[in-house]
Amino acid sequence: MKRDQEEELRSLQDTLYFIGGKWRIPVINSLCNGSRRFREIERSIPGITTRMLSKELKEMELNKLVKRTVYDDTPVSVEYEPTEYCRTFGKIIMEMINWGRDHRKFIQRNK
Repeated sequence: MKRDQEEELRSLQDTLYFIGGKWRIPVINSLCNGSRRFREIERSIPGITTRMLSKELKEMELNKLVKRTVYDDTPVSVEYEPTEYCRTFGKIIMEMINWGRDHRKFIQRNK
């Protein structure tokens, strides 16, 4: 079967655009690990600022990756959850985690 190099490149670029930046994957990972409230997500990602997390969540909501639910409590509470579409990326994240672990071991063995 002949591969379409141009289509593959476009698909890779789409994926890299989606995961690009420092924070997208950690936010998805946090959500998929059960963090729901803004502060829970923020605490689970060392180094992320409130502003950056807010920006990432808004962009992810616009791209149908996150569902935002506002509860009319006092004070108002907001929860975020990954959409089913977002969860399809979970396998890729796990493969990246596994590759990173293997790579770290490889580098340590071959110093």
